[in-house]
Amino acid sequence: MEEQLIFAWAMIFCIAIASVYGEYYSKIVIPSSKVEKVTNLHFFLHDTLSGENPSAVLVGRANLTRKDHSPVPFGSLFAIDDPLRVGPEPTSKIIGNAQGLYLSSSQDASKFTIVLYADFTFTTGKFKGSSFSIFSRNPVTKVKREVAIVGGRGRFRMARGFAHIKTSYYNATTGDAILDYKVTLYHY
Repeated sequence: MEEQLIFAWAMIFCIAIASVYGEYYSKIVIPSSKVEKVTNLHFFLHDTLSGENPSAVLVGRANLTRKDHSPVPFGSLFAIDDPLRVGPEPTSKIIGNAQGLYLSSSQDASKFTIVLYADFTFTTGKFKGSSFSIFSRNPVTKVKREVAIVGGRGRFRMARGFAHIKTSYYNATTGDAILDYKVTLYHY
């Protein structure tokens, strides 16, 4: 009987100690010194599928029985390393690049849509070395569209936000495009 009493007291002691150490896992710390910032950016993405030095290349294509002669047929996967420029002119200053993938996800060519994952990195200016990431559906045939910003690094660490995209130029034969990006980032 005495052994059982000692065992019971030992168990009660262990349970009491466990709850003290358990607080470590439930403690939430909110940094009071961090103030959320809002950054607005404006630039042009130059997506080139044609020529000797394309910035977007086909890496996979669906094996479809019907003929689709568009430059970006349904089920096509492209790798991109598109320059970001200050203006729509091909000679305007490069301020960064967008690297990632896009997938043609619409079977109806009149509602051409891609799913875009890309990291937009800045190589000059006060945001040099910083980037934000987009992972979103992009309904290309709409005049104005919005895509989601889901993260960032450097000065855009923990970024979230959106980008409004407008097509400045599109060549339906080659697939080349110049896109006007107006970005709003919320970050710390």
